[in-house]
Amino acid sequence: MTSGGCGASGTTTRVCVIGAGAWGTTLANLLAGSGADVRLWALEPDVASSIEDYGENTLFLQGVPLERTRLSATNSLPDALDGAEVVVWVCPVQHSAALLARAAAFIPPGAILVTASKGIEITTLRRMDEVFADVLPARQAERLCVLSGPSFAREVSAGAPTAVAVASRHPQARDRIQSLFQTRRFRVYTNPDVVGVELGGALKNVIAIAAGVAAGLELGNNAVAALMTRGLAEISRLGVSMGARAETFAGLAGMGDLVLTCTGGLSRNRTVGYRLGRGESMVEIMGGARTVAEGVATVMAVHKLARSLGVEMPVSAEVYRIVAEGADPMEALDRLMTREPKPEHPDIHLQQARR
Repeated sequence: MTSGGCGASGTTTRVCVIGAGAWGTTLANLLAGSGADVRLWALEPDVASSIEDYGENTLFLQGVPLERTRLSATNSLPDALDGAEVVVWVCPVQHSAALLARAAAFIPPGAILVTASKGIEITTLRRMDEVFADVLPARQAERLCVLSGPSFAREVSAGAPTAVAVASRHPQARDRIQSLFQTRRFRVYTNPDVVGVELGGALKNVIAIAAGVAAGLELGNNAVAALMTRGLAEISRLGVSMGARAETFAGLAGMGDLVLTCTGGLSRNRTVGYRLGRGESMVEIMGGARTVAEGVATVMAVHKLARSLGVEMPVSAEVYRIVAEGADPMEALDRLMTREPKPEHPDIHLQQARR
């Protein structure tokens, strides 16, 4: 049993989910199944129509039956947000600022906002929590929650056991969202490290592209494991330099999401990398894409961040060369393998040298 859809007084929680892709639809269905009153905003009129008429998102989550009594869909932002106590944001990061500027006037002042979008803006290098802070009133922005972790939409929709993390600087908001989303098959852990949870969810997509390239080149499991491990090390370096806690990257939003996205067949970012490894170009891959692989944009943002902060990120740098500059994947591998030999944990060597 779970109190997911009920507020502190036992009343039904009214939730608005902005974004009706596979993940947004899955979260809306999860909350409606727990007893929340959910309105799902869809950009595409045919998506809203299919949900309303057939109880299914035929474009992005075909074959998954949706809750018919507590879940409704609309193309109207004012209608979707009217009276919402919780607003769950599940839109592509690169388009979120413009949409949030449109939606802000309709978000009720007391609503708690939750972002489940993973990425970094290319032009501004802002995380999603920074986007919200720049658009929303300070009182609302400080209660923002970030939901992240290893969670394929299809598996959550099928009831597969899943564990995620919710981060917020506001303890009461964090606990409220944990309670709202928690079910017998969807376990939610809390974390105060907003920066770390945001970055873990965004940066793992870059490493997933690298893992996909290795798989496409048929380099074997050793290579994929090495890329994941060294990828996590450079994610942690960048994260700590930006104020995140190192422990976060060993948790669900870091290692957990990294493992899933680098190895799971449902990973869009791994698929992009796999196709690159098989010899396709980015133009060919992106030309027929219907869903967004956030990692492609994040590659560009991470390249800028690493250079501006002076953080060494060799795996991410090679992914950038492949994605943005059309570099040959095997040559990128050679550059990684022939780098100057180094200690795995430089800090340990430095501490020993000081003794």
